[in-house]
Amino acid sequence: MRNSKASAEWSGVLKSGKGAMSVGGQTFPFTFNSRMEGGAGSSPEELLAGALAGCFSMALSADLEKAGFPSEQVTTNAVGHFDNATGKWTLEKIDLDISAKVANIDNAKFQEIAKGTSSACPVSRALTGVKINVNAKLV
Repeated sequence: MRNSKASAEWSGVLKSGKGAMSVGGQTFPFTFNSRMEGGAGSSPEELLAGALAGCFSMALSADLEKAGFPSEQVTTNAVGHFDNATGKWTLEKIDLDISAKVANIDNAKFQEIAKGTSSACPVSRALTGVKINVNAKLV
């Protein structure tokens, strides 16, 4: 079993404080402004979207290979939608835009495999409370 480690620290009060998240030797600073208002810096939700993009790209590559269509490249861009519409800040959904370079596959088969990857990706399964939209295309 592989255990993944991360850490975070917050200093100060909510609106004027600042924090940093450390993942894989990289540090991602964040503030109230970067998280809730789109200012410079990162956010926990951005890291979740990035984790999903990375996991999905890898899982789709594996699923394509398993089906006999090894991919040359899979690129996934993720947009997390973090909103206070219900009165509680919530990561409502993540939109994934995937482009894949795969030889000898038709679009229908590619879409079938990409749809299956949505339920196979470990990070997708961890984010069951978040709607995940998949828009996959061959390039």
